[in-house]
Amino acid sequence: MVSRPLISRPLDLVYFIFFTIHIFASLSIDFQPLYPPSLVPAPLRQLAEWYLRTSNDPLLKGAFGRGEDPLVWFKSFVFLELFFQFPTFFIAARGLWNDSQKIYVLMLVYAASTATTVWPCVVTIYATPGPSPVALARGIATLTADQRAMLFSSYVPFCIVPLVMTVDMAFRVHAIVVESLSARQAAKSK
Repeated sequence: MVSRPLISRPLDLVYFIFFTIHIFASLSIDFQPLYPPSLVPAPLRQLAEWYLRTSNDPLLKGAFGRGEDPLVWFKSFVFLELFFQFPTFFIAARGLWNDSQKIYVLMLVYAASTATTVWPCVVTIYATPGPSPVALARGIATLTADQRAMLFSSYVPFCIVPLVMTVDMAFRVHAIVVESLSARQAAKSK
């Protein structure tokens, strides 16, 4: 099979860009709570501080140990991102660059896992109440409309792209299986 240029495969190009952007986001923000503080360069610390201050992200505040709730479930997602998703970014980006069908199953597993783990984050952001005297008096985490919009713009694309990828890769893998079974059946018929 002749390799097609990435630019001629629009969905693959979107996935490639998604993976390369996600590498930066993971290294600079998502994994920062896992690093020894002395190893985090000042500009990355400042970026995280700005993001937390501006967005009031209850999930990352929990991961950074700054929320009332340690959000153990979210921290487990960060470890999943580190040990499974992060290596997949590189493998998938390389496979997409080389137009390799061998990565479709890995991308399917990655995409289903990621869509499944980001969805509870989106729901948590949606369910976090707006500021009110009662919420503030009780110390409940709140989000303004602007903060919620910022967080949705941060999280929703990381849910939608994997969701689309899940469906796309499922169809691609299915087509390969059907083609293989048809070829096997044709070979038996000879």
